[in-house]
Amino acid sequence: MADLKEKEIATTGLHPRELDDEERRADSKWRGKFHNLLHGRNNNLNDLGKNMLEKSLEYDEAQLERDALKVRRKLDWLVLPMMCCTYMLSFLDKQTLNYSNAYGLQEDTHMTGDDYSWVASSAYFGWLIAAYPWNLALQRYPIGRIIGFMLFVWGTLCMLQATIFNFSGFFAIRFFMGMAEACISPAFVLLTSLLWTREEQSFRSSIWLSTNGFTSIIGALLSYGTGHAHNLIIPNWKLIYLVVGALTFIWGFVIIMYLPDGPHNAKMLNEYERIVGVWRVAKNQIGLKERKIRLYQVTEALLDGRSWLLWGTGACVGMLNGAVANFMSSIIKGFGFDPLQTTLLQTPGGAFEFFGCWFFGWLSAYPNMVGPSIIISSLPGMAGLIGILTISIEHRYALLGMAWMQNVLGAPLVLSWTVPGLNIAGHTKRSFVIGVYFALFCAGDIASPHLFLPSEAPRYRTAIIGLLGTYAALIVLQVVYTGWCWIENKRRDKLGLHGEMEEELLEGFDDLTDKQNKHFRYQI
Repeated sequence: MADLKEKEIATTGLHPRELDDEERRADSKWRGKFHNLLHGRNNNLNDLGKNMLEKSLEYDEAQLERDALKVRRKLDWLVLPMMCCTYMLSFLDKQTLNYSNAYGLQEDTHMTGDDYSWVASSAYFGWLIAAYPWNLALQRYPIGRIIGFMLFVWGTLCMLQATIFNFSGFFAIRFFMGMAEACISPAFVLLTSLLWTREEQSFRSSIWLSTNGFTSIIGALLSYGTGHAHNLIIPNWKLIYLVVGALTFIWGFVIIMYLPDGPHNAKMLNEYERIVGVWRVAKNQIGLKERKIRLYQVTEALLDGRSWLLWGTGACVGMLNGAVANFMSSIIKGFGFDPLQTTLLQTPGGAFEFFGCWFFGWLSAYPNMVGPSIIISSLPGMAGLIGILTISIEHRYALLGMAWMQNVLGAPLVLSWTVPGLNIAGHTKRSFVIGVYFALFCAGDIASPHLFLPSEAPRYRTAIIGLLGTYAALIVLQVVYTGWCWIENKRRDKLGLHGEMEEELLEGFDDLTDKQNKHFRYQI
């Protein structure tokens, strides 16, 4: 009998309590149901999640807590690096326009006036159109496969930019690149909410977005290296697109094979660890995934004032992001640096973003510090904008330091992205809020490059004043949102809206919204 139990533990990877024959039959029945759910014979992943949670409750809680740490370490060391590499390539693809601009892109493609601003905006037009449809797709289809397939598409499109020779061609191909890349940010917000607990999410999100800073360093060095390539049959700026696009395409194979859609099908976890992974995130009160579209949740989102505050925040960070992502090289070049210097001098800005994201992500992991971290991390960017506006043009290295401070924007940006995943329950409601959020984010990205009037170079006074106002609006919106969530949490606590722990965990798989589920508490 002991040998049989040891054999069962060895073959399943589980550590259950000793089972008698009747319990083993029940366990076998559960495994059949689990297999059917996992392989698509039931369309509702919340049913799968509830079954896995019920199975986890058969184990000792102390054992689950110990094994949850092992599961988290596996996710941190295997899944998070995959997300980081993917996001790094996504950002590098977008930044190729910024780098190629230093090597004669506008002259070779005969761009004049504000043509470059329109090309910079075109990707976000594509993103704007595709943002909400992608969120519907992410609610219904496997996240890992969607991202992997789109890596093939946007890698190919990135390489095709080397074949373009005029403004209209560049506008069109950047538009379709934006449509392809529109899935990546909402997909990662969703995937982070499915793999890590609410207390862990803001820091993990900050880690994968911090790769933007690392990418800025790598991309600038790559661009600097290609700038030293001589006697090429193509211009240097085209070589940038070919190298980055090829890297993106190749990485797509890794993502399709290994990136999970949630803890329920993570290949790096055994069966028992997947159960523990579901148990870990059941405390988030959002379940796994509900493919059914519930229109009443859309109505609730539209009538929820907190949704509108989040959407306003999305528009603000979009405005700021569009400026930093597309005009940093123009600003630095305007301080009197040549193209090669301009490219190389963008690398410290990447370090500012990398360490800023890590620091403020770490800070946000403390209790009740997500909102305050967004507010505090907005201050360095504001200080830098004031410096660019007021410091004499003769002090170009002081101005350069002010420009580097703009890269700290990555911290409030990703923390703002994380909030809908933390605080919106109900799968249709969350998909709708995130979809509209990223649509408005794109609208901000489209609008902000047009604040940079060529006649105002290198200070771009209109743009700097507009961006200062945007930072101020972001801070006000976040103060109101955090205060509202704090008041609502206190109201629910005062009413004693808590149930048994098992009841609360199971309720999270019933696709209730944050308003319907009175056990839900907002992360502030």
